[in-house]
Amino acid sequence: MSIVDTAKQAAQGLMQGAMEKLVPLAPDSWIPGGVPDPLIARKHGLIGTPVSRLDGPLKVKGGARFAAEYRFDDMVYAALVYATIPRGRIVAIDQAAAEAATGVVLVMTHRNAPRMNTPAVFGSSPTAVGPADLPILQDDRIHWNGQPIACVLAETQEQADHAASLIAVTYDEEPSTTSLAGAKANGMEQGLFMGQPLLNEIGDAEAALASAPHRIDHVYRTPRHNHNPIEPHAATLAWVDGGLVIHDASQMVTQQAQTIGEVFDLTPDQVRLTSPYVGGGFGSKGLWDHQVIGAAAAQLAGRPVRITLSREGVYRVVGGRTLTEQRVGIGATADGRFQALIHSGLSVMTPHNSMPEPFILGTRAAYAAPNIALKVEIARMNMLANTFMRAPGEAVGTFALECAVDELAVQIGIDPVDLRILNEPDKDPTSGLPFSSRHIVEAWRRGAERFGWSDRPATPASRRDGEWLVGMGCATGTYPYYRMPGAEARITLTRDGDAVRATVEVAAAEMGMGTSTTTAIVAAERLGLPLDRVEVAYGDSAIPGAIMAGGSQQTAAIGAAVIAAHNALVAELLKLAGNDSGLAGLSPDDVGSVDGGLSKRDDPVRRESYASILSRARRDSVTVTAAGSPPLELMHWSMHSHSALFCEVRVNAVTGETRVTRMLGSFDCGRILNPRTATSQFRGGIIMGLGMALMEETQFDERSGRIMNPSLAEYHLPVHMDVPEIDVIWTDIADPHTPMGAHGIGEIGITGVAAAVANAIYNATGKRVRNLPITLDRLL
Repeated sequence: MSIVDTAKQAAQGLMQGAMEKLVPLAPDSWIPGGVPDPLIARKHGLIGTPVSRLDGPLKVKGGARFAAEYRFDDMVYAALVYATIPRGRIVAIDQAAAEAATGVVLVMTHRNAPRMNTPAVFGSSPTAVGPADLPILQDDRIHWNGQPIACVLAETQEQADHAASLIAVTYDEEPSTTSLAGAKANGMEQGLFMGQPLLNEIGDAEAALASAPHRIDHVYRTPRHNHNPIEPHAATLAWVDGGLVIHDASQMVTQQAQTIGEVFDLTPDQVRLTSPYVGGGFGSKGLWDHQVIGAAAAQLAGRPVRITLSREGVYRVVGGRTLTEQRVGIGATADGRFQALIHSGLSVMTPHNSMPEPFILGTRAAYAAPNIALKVEIARMNMLANTFMRAPGEAVGTFALECAVDELAVQIGIDPVDLRILNEPDKDPTSGLPFSSRHIVEAWRRGAERFGWSDRPATPASRRDGEWLVGMGCATGTYPYYRMPGAEARITLTRDGDAVRATVEVAAAEMGMGTSTTTAIVAAERLGLPLDRVEVAYGDSAIPGAIMAGGSQQTAAIGAAVIAAHNALVAELLKLAGNDSGLAGLSPDDVGSVDGGLSKRDDPVRRESYASILSRARRDSVTVTAAGSPPLELMHWSMHSHSALFCEVRVNAVTGETRVTRMLGSFDCGRILNPRTATSQFRGGIIMGLGMALMEETQFDERSGRIMNPSLAEYHLPVHMDVPEIDVIWTDIADPHTPMGAHGIGEIGITGVAAAVANAIYNATGKRVRNLPITLDRLL
């Protein structure tokens, strides 16, 4: 089940089955209100104005405290010991030397750890965010090479690290599956995503492929990828009055607090998790073993604990993107119209988690074809549980699909951009739903003109500059619009002399995307207040509601919640205004928020400021809380962000070195709320895509199941010298069916980049590389 399906299911529950009785809506309506969000049509004010990040100065000055910078009195430091076999059991642990080491407070293993429940695995319930259905330090079993098996607490981090190195462990190793060949031999199974099969079949794609005048049919491979946020994972924890306080780096604050609470049999009000600043997440900043172990150790020792993962520790404990093998077959008529589209293959998972790499998700709505076959199968291996990584599914799926489209274009002799435009669908090819907003053709044409696509060498390997072969490539990307249920917002207006200040609280997370700034912009627009009169609070499980920073859906979820809270605020202010106000007798639908007050929409003379209303009501403040509407728009339309990506590369004919010299991303993502932070998001995604294309690869020892390059010295990422000029443009055409007319942008940037690079390399060299990363040895 996709996140969209999860949202649908939640909405169905909220509406108690009424969803099946929904009738078609007007083409320009947004489901919650039946009309477009009024901010969609607004082309002035703060929406669309470049605004610098409001938290920027605090971070530059060092005033923003991250998870490993919080302190408690009498705090101790934790270090973990990791298993060195992929499967088996612990026979003996010799911890005497560690316990005798200077500064050591506690050595905790499965033998003395508190009894804890197994964390509920992600997808098993609306609040569950556990990585796998495995107990943590509750028995002697080993499930992957790198599993935490002991925790040392000491007075300093150096003492804890030293003592951990003194622990000797004896294992009874059992047969394991750590090779892809072995996993395949054990048998494949249908892949499930959020409980639903990753399977779409329309017509007879195999027969249509076999009979097509033009066809390609190849296998593309992508490797494992590990998460490397600038801020390694960390948590500072303390037990206070029977409850648990956690300062963490989390992108799923409320849900994580609830899942941890269930591990320790705590009620939601007994767990307080704060995460105001997160130094990068990309899907990895959720619940892993280290937070549970830290809380258990704090409980056992009776002292607060800071647990910070080293860079190697992140590789041992925190999952990443799993490998894929993808077959793409496309059959087309003589003029290039697709008749068959096949995208199938395998992903790898552990026996204990539920996160395959769902690489067909983007293909479902990408191109028109009467015969479609999409399928993901799963092989099981004994390894660290994989998890979400920026654009899970779409990032690697578009590599295979878009390289295949490029190969077909070469075979037919048609321009790759023209081939993509020729096969644009007029409705969702697999669901049959109409598109809510799809302007990718405009993005293609604008991008091609700006990039100078007409100068692309028509013949591969035909353009040289000394030793360098020069080429251009393109690819498209798509990422679904999501809006998860459960979002709430709390707005407080406080009198400040003759004006007011507003505080907007949302249970959201800020990982560096600019969420707090965008939320302030949206709230200020709705309230009719200057930006400097609006404060945003977030990253605290004490704030009502639950908004996960994932699936590029947080902006829409926050927007819907702020809409609901603003509506509730207007209704409350009209009650407080009373009969002496010029607003007397008006309903919430009759008024709008303008210039620090309320005014009648069609008679601006009838208005009163917020401060005046509160003063006359003898109130210093007013607070309202409201939940966003169910995401019913997902039931009526196929909704996506789109990209058209252009790349220029230079490949050294002698060494095989590849340099990306230019990139352009032309995006169709609805209304862009803050051009400054949006540009940063798009560029950041593209840079991450360059790493995926040319260098990122987790080296996995298939003999032992151990990650061999657990450091930034050996796991290569783009650095400044690797990043070219990156140009970013967008259509800025609002989608009338979403809050603010906006779509998510956090993950569309990476989607399609690897294919654009690979296609440019082919145009430069004439060599087609179908396995990532495209390292120089594959070009020699």
